[in-house]
Parts: sequence; C-alpha cells; structure tokens
Amino acid sequence: MKKKFAFILTIAMLLGLLSGCAGTTVVYYDECTCPAGSHETEPGKDDETEAAPAPAEGALKTGLAVLTSVAKSESAKQADYDVTLVAVTVDDKGVIQSCIIDSIGTQVTFDEKGTITADLSADILSKNELGDAYGMKAYGGSKYEWYEQAAALADYAVGKTVDELKNGAIDESGKAKEGTDLATTASIYLGGYVSAIEAAVENAKHLGAQGGDELRLAAISKIDGSVSATAEKDGTAQLDCDVTAITVNGGKITSCYIDSLQAKVGFDTTGTITTDLTAPVQTKNQLGEGYGMKAWGGAKYEWNEQAAAFAKYVTGKTAAEVAGIAVSEGKATDADLASSVTIAIGGFQALIDKAMR
Repeated sequence: MKKKFAFILTIAMLLGLLSGCAGTTVVYYDECTCPAGSHETEPGKDDETEAAPAPAEGALKTGLAVLTSVAKSESAKQADYDVTLVAVTVDDKGVIQSCIIDSIGTQVTFDEKGTITADLSADILSKNELGDAYGMKAYGGSKYEWYEQAAALADYAVGKTVDELKNGAIDESGKAKEGTDLATTASIYLGGYVSAIEAAVENAKHLGAQGGDELRLAAISKIDGSVSATAEKDGTAQLDCDVTAITVNGGKITSCYIDSLQAKVGFDTTGTITTDLTAPVQTKNQLGEGYGMKAWGGAKYEWNEQAAAFAKYVTGKTAAEVAGIAVSEGKATDADLASSVTIAIGGFQALIDKAMR
C-alpha cells in the first residue's frame, strides 16, 4: 500500500512540475540560420529543443546549388572551370515551384614556365549574361542559344518533384527524349543540370519565401586571386565566385541564400598541374568548419555561419536598405549584424544589389 501511495504522489509531483513549465520559451533550432552558439540557455540548464512548428500556409523553401568541375584543365595551357548554378523554390511535398539555371565557363591560362597569361582583370560573365554572345547559334549552328535551352529545362522542372523530373523527358544519355516538347528546344546535355536541380532541392530551407514571390539568382566571379609559379611556390589559378538565390515580393527580400566558391588549380614552374582534377570542388557552405576561419583565423563564427547570418539580416529589406548598411573599413557597424558577421560585407552587398536589379 505504501509503495502504491508513493507512486501516486510521484505522479502528482511530476504533473505539478509540468504545469509550471507552460510559460517556458522553447527555442527552435531546425533549419535555423543563426550562427552556432547564438542560442544560449541559462547557466546550468540544457537546451530545450523540439521539432520546429509547421510553416505557414503557402510557405516555400529556397534552395541553391553550385556544382563545379575542373576536370578539363590542361598542363602548360589552362585551368578550366565549369560551374553550374541552380536556384529553386520548392514546397514541403518536394514539388518545384520555380527554377533558374545558369552556368559559368571560364579559364585561367598559363604557359610552360608556369607564368599566367590570362587577363586577370577581365569580367567573368555567366552564360545567361552572355546571352546570344555565347555563340551556340552563331558558331555551333544550334537552333536555340544556351540560355534559351537552360530556361526550357527550368520551365519543365516547375510543377515536378526531382523523381518526376529525372524520370520524365530526360533519357538515359542525359538528353531530352526525342518527341517531347523539351526536345524541341533543348539539344544540349541536360544530365548535369538535372543533378544540380536535385542538389538545390536537397539544400532548400524555409527562409521566408511564400507562394507568389519572385525567385532570382545572381553570381559575381573573379580570377584576380591567381598567381604565377615561382621557384619557391607553385602557381595558383583561382576562381572566386559568390552566389545568391533570393526571393522578392513588393521590392523586399523575402528569403536569401548565399554561398561562395573558391576553386584552385595548382601548377609548377613547368606548367604541370599539381592538383587532383578529379577531387570534388566544394563550396564554402559545404566545407563548413573545414574552411578554417575558426581553426586558423581565430574567428568566432565560420564563413557559412556568417553568410547565413547576413542573409537572415537582409531578409525583409529593400535593395536600398541593404546598400545602406553602415560599414567601417568594410565591416558592418550595426551591433546586431556585427555580433555575428565579422568579415567584410561589401561582396555580399554587391551580390544582393545585382540580384535585386
């Protein structure tokens, strides 16, 4: 009898404790873009976590993918960069609501002495930016230019899941199936772009986008970090590419996703490439702590954490408001932003400005 009474008393005490927690603030971590460690609990208490609440009706995920290959690079000739960019919005059922595909194809040339011969100040334009100047119609005899074919695939992807896209109008060779509407426009190899769409969907997060928002994609690329080889140190052909996918409504950013690529190909004083051209080329988001800002630079937050914090800060702002963020020596002076973003933000601001034009 005493044991039974003790059991009942224990249950009553537990119920009393639970009822006393009704006003406790619960911190949700799922898909949070704040820097790690910014959600701090009271000393001596554990984090209180649970599944994030269901997104509001009409909420969409925003996704971005940057896939890069340097496999076509040649010794004593050039580092060859093939970068595929995809931005998507997708619902919680995995159905793609909007899609943009772009690509960057550029080279950094160097000779048999390891001396760079490329113009490192040259503008690096994407294939969408090049438009007809890319030359598929003028020089390749194609009926449609690259940007038109990429847009056809992007339009075809809308309303489909990744599985439906992969099992639809794309054949085993990676090209549009003969006799389909897609094949009337897209004659290029599509397999790599489908893989990039799949990666963007996998990366997609609830960042504030809603149905009816306009999706935009922008990239800023440079090769001016490249250096010739010397007797003391190998040369480096380097492509730096900052990329953003944003959604916009009423002139304001409703979601923002930022990533960056720093692709390097090393070579010696004979022009011989010393980099493994088959190794995966990861973005800074993919590298995470492997990028080394905390381990080697003493930073409080890693690059991917700072980029996510900046993206969250600019959500809800206009282009003018983003451009007007106060800086000192390139770094944000606003206390809220500066607490989590310690790197220079000029590149981020330029990227947002380009996407909002």
